Amino acid sequence: MQLEQNKALLTNARNLRKGMTKEERKLWYTFLCKLPVRFRRQQIIGNYIVDFYCHSRGLVIELDGSQHFEDKGKQADLERDAYLRGLGLSVLRYSNLDVNRNFRGICEDILQHM
Repeated sequence: MQLEQNKALLTNARNLRKGMTKEERKLWYTFLCKLPVRFRRQQIIGNYIVDFYCHSRGLVIELDGSQHFEDKGKQADLERDAYLRGLGLSVLRYSNLDVNRNFRGICEDILQHM
């Protein structure tokens, strides 16, 4: 399946790739980039940029900072997740705190969903 991309987001996606958070860097360099399936960082899907995307598994992984736990952030995440699921994608969300405190558990959970 070919996913639509909002080309206006290309510059922002590139900037996000270059400026990954420490939690994104940890998940990427310690785990995701070493898997036998290909993940893309800061992938544009429709009008959204997702943190990590595996096309072959239809899997989106999002790492959430504190703004995602405020009312506005929660609502935006619900809308984003509904859109992505409407495309047949699975969405996994983890907090940055989880990455820092339970990294192994996150990696195991990702593997279970693949």
